[in-house]
Amino acid sequence: MAYRVSYRGKGGFRLGPVGFLIIINIILYIVTLIRPELIYTLGLSPVEFTSRPWTIITNLFIHAGLWHILANMLTLYFFGSYLSRLAGERNFLIIYFLGGLLGNAAYLLMAYPFSVAIGASGAVFAVAGALTVLRPKMTVFIIPIPVPIPLWIAVLGGFLLLSIPAFASNIAWQAHLGGLVLGLIAGFIFRKGRRWLY
Repeated sequence: MAYRVSYRGKGGFRLGPVGFLIIINIILYIVTLIRPELIYTLGLSPVEFTSRPWTIITNLFIHAGLWHILANMLTLYFFGSYLSRLAGERNFLIIYFLGGLLGNAAYLLMAYPFSVAIGASGAVFAVAGALTVLRPKMTVFIIPIPVPIPLWIAVLGGFLLLSIPAFASNIAWQAHLGGLVLGLIAGFIFRKGRRWLY
């Protein structure tokens, strides 16, 4: 059975899974601006995970700061919309959430126990990783670079940049790594099983 998140108005407007995820993230971002303590309640902390197991999912919808949510949601909009059309909405959601979960698992195993991870970056890296494998020749524009660059360079370069301690002291690179690995694997599975995409 196909899974579909759909809301249609009289004009045929349809809110797909990508739009639905973005709206949820924006709503919860506004909520945490009003109630900032929820960041710690819904964020993922290795030392508190056994007493707050729901945080392995809820932290994917919480962001700290305008730049954090803008970067994730813009990337999700462009890459997620493309992957959703390419692989189907159900498969997009599977890649997104499994990438987020694997990223969180990597964070639990490798991060400082008393830290707190929030954000959709692991899930977004999963989407980007899958798209990189499915469309290896695709080019993208990355601000502030004024010329198109191959998607794989943008994704892997972004990951490496966000993994260098000098630049990533407050970034959960472990979640990025787990999500990226899941996305790459998912991309190869789809590439092998659906050659008609090419």
